[in-house]
Amino acid sequence: MQRIKVLIVEDSIVFRELLVQNLNKDPAIQVVATARDPFEARDKILAYKPDVMTLDVELPRMNGIEFLRKLMPQYPLPVVVISSLSDKVFDAMSAGAVDFVAKPAVSNRGQLEDFIRNELLVKIKIASTARIGNIKRTVLTQEQQYLAANKNHLLVAIGASTGGTEAICSVVKEYGTDIPGIVCVQHMPPGFTQMYAKRLNDQCRIQVKEAETGDRVMPGSMLIAPGGDRHMSLVKINGVYQVEVKAGPKVNGHCPSVDVLFESVAKVARSDAVGIILTGMGGDGAKGLLAMRKAGARTIGQDESTCVVYGMPKVAYDLGAVEYQEKLSDIAGRTYSILNKM
Repeated sequence: MQRIKVLIVEDSIVFRELLVQNLNKDPAIQVVATARDPFEARDKILAYKPDVMTLDVELPRMNGIEFLRKLMPQYPLPVVVISSLSDKVFDAMSAGAVDFVAKPAVSNRGQLEDFIRNELLVKIKIASTARIGNIKRTVLTQEQQYLAANKNHLLVAIGASTGGTEAICSVVKEYGTDIPGIVCVQHMPPGFTQMYAKRLNDQCRIQVKEAETGDRVMPGSMLIAPGGDRHMSLVKINGVYQVEVKAGPKVNGHCPSVDVLFESVAKVARSDAVGIILTGMGGDGAKGLLAMRKAGARTIGQDESTCVVYGMPKVAYDLGAVEYQEKLSDIAGRTYSILNKM
């Protein structure tokens, strides 16, 4: 099997060398070059033609985000950003990065090795399969769609992983304040979901927040499951949809898990829900979406031609969980079309 050629762009010599040593331990990975700044990285890209680049956000001479904005139109390349806890990572995703990981403390060698083995290596391997051309810039449609009647008894559930931060943004930017309440799981490290929710809240018509137990699922709003070690489920108390966020083991390798959310929606909302599964590696959410469809919910899957990684939607489609398979740009419109008939 051909090894994945990796270029590491990192200004810290200590962290850079630790990454090289640990990544090269994996037989599927070959670190072909390293760079201290974007100018050196540009030369190394041309010389070594890496399959994947890891990129720090804070770099000398030019920051990683500006580098991405200049690089991607000329030389599209799968990029995994290594970032400290900062909302700048979402600027990097918007600029064309495939995914990101939270930067660990270099002083803790055990934590670093765990980070490389269980997070970075996985992200690099997924990124090597990504369709870079499918990373779309989100553009707000000038013509807003509307629901023909009050649909407050309905709700929308969304699940995504790799490539999902931009895909979710692309969909929900099209929703107006008349959209039924939305619950969403996007696989993300702890700490980042709160910043992601704020970013969406600032950019979209609907209100967006990181979910807490007891939050109501209200029309014109979206609740995003917090990253970390807790799952989000839908409950109904006194006739009102709410979410419950509580600790639990990983499901399908993820916490929060899309399956946990979708399965709770199938039990609680049944035929009063629309389920949407977007780009992502693996099969998380596929069985849950099937449970939703069997309970009478309507379901949408992102099509292969617009997915950054056609994993989760493919598994769901193959299981028979997807009723409508749509391009990313058509998902919001399909949502409104379905809701107007419910």
